[in-house]
Amino acid sequence: MAEVIPSEEGVLTKEKAGKRLGDILVEKALITPEQLKIALEIQKTTGKLLGEILVDLGFVEQTAISSLLSKDIGVQFLSSLENVIPDPEALSIVPHEVALKHKVVPLNLENGILTVVVSDPFDIFTVDTLRKLTGKAINTVVASETEIAKAIDLWYAERETFDSLVKQALASVRVTEVAVEEPPLIKLVNHIIVNGIKKRATDIHIEPEKNAVVIRYRIDGILYVWNLLPKELQKSIISRIKVMASLDISESRLPQDGRAPFFFAGRNMDLRISTYPTADGENVVLRILDKTQLIRHIDGLGFSKTQLEVFKHLLQYHYGMLLVTGPTGSGKTTTLYAALLNLNSTDVNIMTVEDPIEYELPFIRQSQINIKAGFSFARGLRAILRQDPDIILVGEIRDKETLEVAVHAALTGHLVLSTLHTNYAIAAISRLLYMGISPYILASSLIGVVSQRLVRKICPYCKCSYRASVKEREFIQTHLGNKINLAQEFILFKGKGCERCSHTGYFGRTVISEVFEVNEEIFDAITRQAHEEEIKKILEKQGFISMFEDGLYKALEGVTTLNEVLRVI
Repeated sequence: MAEVIPSEEGVLTKEKAGKRLGDILVEKALITPEQLKIALEIQKTTGKLLGEILVDLGFVEQTAISSLLSKDIGVQFLSSLENVIPDPEALSIVPHEVALKHKVVPLNLENGILTVVVSDPFDIFTVDTLRKLTGKAINTVVASETEIAKAIDLWYAERETFDSLVKQALASVRVTEVAVEEPPLIKLVNHIIVNGIKKRATDIHIEPEKNAVVIRYRIDGILYVWNLLPKELQKSIISRIKVMASLDISESRLPQDGRAPFFFAGRNMDLRISTYPTADGENVVLRILDKTQLIRHIDGLGFSKTQLEVFKHLLQYHYGMLLVTGPTGSGKTTTLYAALLNLNSTDVNIMTVEDPIEYELPFIRQSQINIKAGFSFARGLRAILRQDPDIILVGEIRDKETLEVAVHAALTGHLVLSTLHTNYAIAAISRLLYMGISPYILASSLIGVVSQRLVRKICPYCKCSYRASVKEREFIQTHLGNKINLAQEFILFKGKGCERCSHTGYFGRTVISEVFEVNEEIFDAITRQAHEEEIKKILEKQGFISMFEDGLYKALEGVTTLNEVLRVI
């Protein structure tokens, strides 16, 4: 007999609910029709709930599923618990271990009714357990497992300060010279990492100086000093991090690289760890790779409407080479991963060769180069061509050999996505020609180029408007020319600075970009090796928007600031 689920529409069977859930997710552009098709095929053989399959495959966040299911039964859904402060009395009657086991957060206790946050609105067993444990009637509201885990960590966590952890670690080190397995040191290292995650850091720097160790966080692309550690803890802290990444703690004269899993607030993260010997000791950088933050749809990357339309059009090609260019840290990998997830389907074979693999993607065969073993981009790409691929991602085109194999793949019926280090889109053409490829072959294989940077967004919590100065008006008018006509007085935006954004005025980042397609005119220009200025004029006649112009438009829209655009470009 089919499982029965209550809903606003009466009674749904599990099968009907699954079908309706999938359709709604597609309608809301939370998943693609192809992703739904993949999940439904898996459901036929496993019998698992459709929502569970979609989350397991990484196609959609649990938040979206919980939101839709809660609406079906008329239960309130909380998209975030960040600003929700639980009642201490409610917390006291639900032990920490019970909250962890059943993934619940007690919110408040009033008139004998305990309100709790749950992730599954249909989990009657958890509600019954809480009712028996507390002796109270239970009212439920819904949030995602991630939000619940964050709240549990926050409200049940030990309230130990950084200073007290440092004192405990020092005491431990003075007893045991390198206390890598001692609880005080483990707690201190975890505290440094967790604090970085809470502050939205992408990288944690542990840097040795003459008399201290400096801890810096990179947040929204900018490095900030967070705290200092005593020099006495340097060796033990670095050794502890090496143990986490299975590195050699006895080797301090050579650079080492490794990875370590890290679990916090219901999120499985990877730490990419790099050590480097310096005059004052080993420098350590931890890159935080949070799978929950991976943008899974190209609509969510932040591309402007015009740029996004061209980009989507380029992804519809069945063969040819599409390049994403920009310096290190400009979000190229994120853009390519979002593109692959957009193209992912049961009908195509997608394969990658990367350095390194940053995130594991469902239904995509990924491999990582290994120079020591002789496995280069070119060799990996040649091997991939014997694996019957439809779409290929090459992490980076670094040399002529890789370029030649990539072009061959593009000309023989494969869609090839890759990156190149150039400052702007048109420069990709001259860079590839400089590598030694023939102009005609390049024009025949290249379908388009995307160039991008990341700019900080104005903090939404302290955003305010102000009248633009005469200088700002003249600057924008000069660079946008006839494309825009500003009023004598107009409004720009900035962030005042608040606790949420650490008083920077910025919170998060978005893309500014320029995109072009190799059409007939550009094809002709490449084949006769036209100068970059000529190609630029051709593109401008076709409505091309430069990256700088895209940034200025975003400043006018209140997404970022004029100063930020000038800083990045």
